[in-house]
Amino acid sequence: MKVEADVLEVARAASVPATAGRGRSLRVLLHNAVAALAVLAAWQVATWVVRSVFFPSPWQVARALVDLGLNGDVAGHTLLTHMWWSMARLAAGFLMGVLLGVPLGLLMGLYKPLYAGTRAALEPFRFIPPIAWIPLTIVLLSGFSRYVFLIWLGAFFPIFVATLVGVPRVEPIHKNVAKVHGAGRWYILRKVVIPSILPDILGGMRVGMGTAWMTIVAAEMSGGETTGLGRMMVNYAELIRIPEIVVGMILIGALGFAMNEVLLRIEQRLFRWRWEVTL
Repeated sequence: MKVEADVLEVARAASVPATAGRGRSLRVLLHNAVAALAVLAAWQVATWVVRSVFFPSPWQVARALVDLGLNGDVAGHTLLTHMWWSMARLAAGFLMGVLLGVPLGLLMGLYKPLYAGTRAALEPFRFIPPIAWIPLTIVLLSGFSRYVFLIWLGAFFPIFVATLVGVPRVEPIHKNVAKVHGAGRWYILRKVVIPSILPDILGGMRVGMGTAWMTIVAAEMSGGETTGLGRMMVNYAELIRIPEIVVGMILIGALGFAMNEVLLRIEQRLFRWRWEVTL
């Protein structure tokens, strides 16, 4: 009986953190719902105060969203088609940013003379906004490659810099322990360096994702094709139909938020061991 009582006590103690975690998640969800409703209420009040045809109400935007979803836009494209092409272009550009930014950041982080000898040629490109490349891409590129290049420019440098600055922060003792046990360079790179800088890489990916989404509108404005949320917004801007423009803005923000949350959940799941500072 004593053993059974001890087991029950241990099980009860183990269930407390899970219950507390669920309660915390519900509170966070409730707070976010209240914040969203407060924004909608403030938006509606602002429309009553401004009273302008160029400042649509939440109801007008919701009606435009339903109409676009059911009937498509003025060019005959459905809302899902615009979302699909924007996501495909962004995914391609972002993937290129990861595939080039992470290895190059590792290489230059591990071999400091290489970075020191090339930074004067590399770093100035980091400060040129992707939008400034649009005139050149219109001349040199076309179609899908134009979108991918501009989005890649937005995603590459945050990922590259995060990887580059993460390498020197790897604990020397971890590398030395591996060397003492006879580990080679490739083993240390795969088992020590890369796992140690993964938090920095994922942080850079989240920043790069945000920059890539900010670039998508400019990229699709210059693409010359009829699909994509950015293109849809430009088409309706020419018709001065503000609710449809706001629909595009909201969808870009919502999709970007969703993708950021995916990266954040991956980061939280992989790095549960990290301490969180609270005040």
